[in-house]
Amino acid sequence: MIKEFAETLKNLRTKKGLTQTQLADRLWLNKSIISAYENEQRMPSLDVLIKLSYEFNVSMEYLLGIEKHKTIDISDLTDEQISAINNLIELFRKK
Repeated sequence: MIKEFAETLKNLRTKKGLTQTQLADRLWLNKSIISAYENEQRMPSLDVLIKLSYEFNVSMEYLLGIEKHKTIDISDLTDEQISAINNLIELFRKK
């Protein structure tokens, strides 16, 4: 699980264009902590895991490598908006 977490964290951070220092600052952590996470030397506490999931808009299960697909929170969308998103997804899958 630590390997999956380390890889996922680094991937999400770099895709968002953040350095380890920038991510650490956003989470009120030391850069060395982020480095330890990404180098498989340490796992985050529950509260840091929650902060990371909010920062990257992914589930904790995804961060830990338990879930392989990202999820999107659509709970505050209307039925019409959800339908439009589903239509877009189908359009992308056909390409």
